Formats: sequence, C-alpha cells, structure tokens
Amino acid sequence: MPDHDKIRNHVQLNRIFGTLLHDPNLLHLNRRSVSSAFAVGLFMAFVPVPFQMLLAAATAIIVRCNLAIAVALVWLTNPLTMAPIFFFCYKVGTWFLGTPIREVQFAPSWEWFSSELGVIWQPLLLGCFVVGVISAALGYGLVRLLWRLHLLSHIRNRQLQFALRRRNNHKDR
Repeated sequence: MPDHDKIRNHVQLNRIFGTLLHDPNLLHLNRRSVSSAFAVGLFMAFVPVPFQMLLAAATAIIVRCNLAIAVALVWLTNPLTMAPIFFFCYKVGTWFLGTPIREVQFAPSWEWFSSELGVIWQPLLLGCFVVGVISAALGYGLVRLLWRLHLLSHIRNRQLQFALRRRNNHKDR
C-alpha cells in the first residue's frame, strides 16, 4: 500500500481532490471500503476508454473506498481479455437494442475506428454499461456477504472457545 502521508501531501492530487485525500478508507481494509472498491473497480473495468485506472482512482477517492483495490480490479480488462470482454458487452448491447450482431473484423487503425466504431458504438456502450452495473452490484454484494460470513464464523469460533474454557474451569474446581 502506498504511504498515506505521501498521497495526502501530493501537490497535484491536493489541487484536484483537496481534503478527500485525507480519508483513511482510501488505504484501509474494512467491509465498506473493500466492497465499494469492488463496485468501483468492476464498473470501471467495463468502461471502454483508455486510462481506466485514472477513472477508477478518481472515483475511488470521490466515493471514499479502497484506492488500491479499485485500481487493481480495472485490470480485469487487460490486453489479453479486452477483445472477448468488449465483444460480449457488444452482444449484450445488441440484445437489449434488438439489433443484429455485425461481423466486425478488428484492425487497430484510424480507418477502422472512424468507420466501424461509428456503427457499433451504441450497442457497445449500452452493453458495457449493463455488464458494468451488474458486475459492480454482484461484486459489492458478494464481498459484503463473504465478509459477513467470515465475521459470523469468527464470532462463532470465539464463542465456542469461551464455552470450552468455561467448561474446563468448572471441571478444575
């Protein structure tokens, strides 16, 4: 984890975010900061723009959740997984819009972006939004549930240990 004082005293970040950088949840691990970070990171992973990490970091600071987790989850869409994930999002968008799926041959060139992206942008963005919202909600809920189950298990184990100690103390008398 980065040093909290270093982030808090960073000149450029202070100009943009001000006192929001002073929130301890940005670097702490607690149920609220981690579950919110999962929501932010998973949603931003499906935003089809460059610099998703910067968007995730800015959103994490504004939402006051764990910064490192939110930024790390953006790497769900990395150079190896980006094409199949965004194609899936495109298919979801065409399903919602009721339009046919176009056979698109991706070519990383300006000509492709200007011609093909102009045709598929609506289903792509809609699909990315839908998949992002669903992923964020599932990630948030799953982390909250797992955290609660872990906490209940921990409490149950402590109660059992306490009961065993109490029983052993009564036997010794």
